[in-house]
Amino acid sequence: MTNFLIKNAEGILTGKIGQEARAKGDIRVRDGVIAELGNLEAKPGEKVIDAGGCVVTPGLVNSHHHLFQSCLKAVPSGMNETLAAWLRLVPVTHWPYVDEDVMRVSAKVGMAELVLSGATTVSDHHYFYSDRYDYDPSEVLFDVAGDFGTRFVLARGSATKTRKYDGDNSASVPTESLEQMLESVAATAQRWHDPAPDSMRRVALAPTTPTFSVDIGELKEIRQAGRDMGLRLHSHLSENKDYANYTLANYKMRPVHWLAEHDWLGEDVWFAHMVDIDESEVKVLAETGTGMSHCPQANARLGSGIAPTAALHAAGGTVSLAVDGAAANEAADMGTTLYLAFALPRAANQNIASRAETVLSWATAGGGKVLGLDTIGTIEVGKSADIAIFDLDTPRYFGQHDAVISPVISAGDLSVRHSFVQGRPLVENGKIPWLDLTELRHEARRVVEKLKSIEL
Repeated sequence: MTNFLIKNAEGILTGKIGQEARAKGDIRVRDGVIAELGNLEAKPGEKVIDAGGCVVTPGLVNSHHHLFQSCLKAVPSGMNETLAAWLRLVPVTHWPYVDEDVMRVSAKVGMAELVLSGATTVSDHHYFYSDRYDYDPSEVLFDVAGDFGTRFVLARGSATKTRKYDGDNSASVPTESLEQMLESVAATAQRWHDPAPDSMRRVALAPTTPTFSVDIGELKEIRQAGRDMGLRLHSHLSENKDYANYTLANYKMRPVHWLAEHDWLGEDVWFAHMVDIDESEVKVLAETGTGMSHCPQANARLGSGIAPTAALHAAGGTVSLAVDGAAANEAADMGTTLYLAFALPRAANQNIASRAETVLSWATAGGGKVLGLDTIGTIEVGKSADIAIFDLDTPRYFGQHDAVISPVISAGDLSVRHSFVQGRPLVENGKIPWLDLTELRHEARRVVEKLKSIEL
């Protein structure tokens, strides 16, 4: 079903900014592409999608995730820890036990949560690869994404060195030599990366962090290798004050300025978090076109801070939204992300707060831009029909004077009536048709019990 007409919507959030942020009317899709907008009548035999009582948006883009964490929610040892201790106690302690079964179930749980909250494109930063595994995590992730029908970008991570987290050496990450890392990324890209503008599958080169996970002498070689392979560059950066403390102590520069010295900025680069960046760093990011993947849930849950999203946007920079791994926030839905991206800067008394329409644009057009997917992110003629239709038929949305921005400002669990990628349905009448959620709940419970039975 790649030909249909969407009618009767309360309104459309286009993913654009300013006066073009909203639209009214109907949307005609032909061969998976948005063909017409306006007051349209159904043609003979044309399938009509009823969006009565709904808001239509571009499909949401989750620009940074860790799907393997979806069965590591609420691990007691990490629930009240800040970032460094949490990293050691939860993902780093558990990675050796993420076998193919755990990986596949976790990915299914995470993808279900994302798709049912309006995501149509997912970028997963997976950074644990080890010869202790008898399976390829990348293959599992692409398999699961294929089952759900989402666009999928694998940010293939790695580390060439281990690190101390909170002064405790009891857990460490698997490492690869630089040669092994680059060869593995090249092989992954050869198998799955499609550079076409409307691609369903992409690969990015994504060391875990440039500060803690690779040697300084490797930075430029990694950057050049990415260019040679035609891959975008992704990593974590400035997730809390530890990053700036590290680069200031070792290189007398803040992280963004330090990375500028190593050619790690540009329109083909995006970083997750960037909570602790100052005005001068915001300016450099905007000038170079380097993207931000804003993860408000995890940053709040771990006490890391609130990224200056509005300041970067006002400077002309690129902001996208992401849920981050579920082990850092116990939920990984796009609805909570939208709301916190809207609300947290107000709670922090940041000088600039962003409108709901702008936040929606970050979650759509911004995501498409940082991932280099130019055919998605806005509702306009000629763009791919990656579309989400949000149902407002629950008390949460009753009483709204401006119903169109409800998916952003009302928080909670978004209700997706329908969603599409290239005009192909992902969610139909509020459900993923092929997925038995009761069975998935039992699978998740089984995996959690297996992990809990391990003596760590």
